[in-house]
Amino acid sequence: MRGRRVDPAAGARAGALPEAIAALSRSLPSGPSPEIFRRAKFDRPDATSALWQLLFRVLSPLPAGSALASIALEVQARLVKSALCSQGYPRLALAQLPEDGSQGSRELLLALSWLLARGPVPEQMLAQTRVPLGDEMTVCQCDALASLGPPAPHMETEGPVDVRHVQWLMGKLRFRWRQLVSSQQEQCALLSKIHLYTHGCHSDQSLGHLSVTEAEMLRDPEGGQQLLRTLEQENRRLEAVLAWRRTELVFWQWMDTVLGTCAPEAPAAASQPTFLPWVPECGDGELELVVRELQTLEEELREAAERRRVAWEAKARGCGRGPEWSATRRASQETVEKELGALQRRWEQDSGPAQAHGPHRLVRREDGAAGDRDLRAAELIRTLRSQEACLEAMLHQLQGQCRQELARVAGALPGLIWIPPPGR
Repeated sequence: MRGRRVDPAAGARAGALPEAIAALSRSLPSGPSPEIFRRAKFDRPDATSALWQLLFRVLSPLPAGSALASIALEVQARLVKSALCSQGYPRLALAQLPEDGSQGSRELLLALSWLLARGPVPEQMLAQTRVPLGDEMTVCQCDALASLGPPAPHMETEGPVDVRHVQWLMGKLRFRWRQLVSSQQEQCALLSKIHLYTHGCHSDQSLGHLSVTEAEMLRDPEGGQQLLRTLEQENRRLEAVLAWRRTELVFWQWMDTVLGTCAPEAPAAASQPTFLPWVPECGDGELELVVRELQTLEEELREAAERRRVAWEAKARGCGRGPEWSATRRASQETVEKELGALQRRWEQDSGPAQAHGPHRLVRREDGAAGDRDLRAAELIRTLRSQEACLEAMLHQLQGQCRQELARVAGALPGLIWIPPPGR
């Protein structure tokens, strides 16, 4: 009787798989037990609810401490489907799953692995639940937030819009904005008092004062014990993330076997843009034909563009007289000068150090000394005011365009009297 030869590498991988799944489960917030992952491979219905809740926790913008018990499972399932669809999840079987948690655990496991393959999900969740010990402020000067971006698409309303309702919403928005600004100012004043009163109490001489969390620990020692337990839990999650990164290759090999147990999906029309297009094999003659057609189209486009350019130049030379043309040219010149000024200021900002991004600890320093990676509040305020001036200039430009459009619409309708609202 011949014995079967055992591969030691396969045995090592089999032993590392439970460790990898357990590390992944511990690294995620409210992560399910490792048994849930193993049951999901065989599409067990008792693992569906836990995976719906885990995906909702990963994809939802809710704060980390919010309870999920108040949100129904059907609502969580719908939100997960919508979020995955907006991110381009390619499998259509997820959208067809029932929302009551009765089946579909294997498909949910595939969706979770797709999110893990796209980005560092454990690290992102760990950053969201990080315990800040200092008084931090999030600063972001990225160009993606500073730029206005493309214009919003024009949306047609189903019925008439009540202008009074729009004005009420604008007033409510202004009121909420003023409340937010006043609360931020009050918080800054309280932080300044705490930093001033605790000056010289910190063991770290580079800080010099206590934060709100540290002052609260001195006032309430029992709260400090709770903070210590939270930090220990965060350290355990960090260790789990490190263990997951060491053993994740075994998890992906296991996920290949999970994907092999699924029936292949037929490509649908809605899912075609998420995949690379299939290029059929063709001979040299067909390629030459395609090249000639493209060259012909290029010549036709060049001729059409040249004809339009000549017609526009002739029209511009003919309309270059009169007060209307002078006013239009003056307005265009002012707009170009403003945009050039904004570009120059942005160039001066980009030519300096790297733009600040992420949380920064607030530190009060009497000597005014700052490190290489520190941000001075005065410099940041000047930068924000410069950006505010650019945004206000753009706002005035858009308001002028709206007035011109309203004047054009009012002039196109005879007998219409347009009464503008009173200025503020």
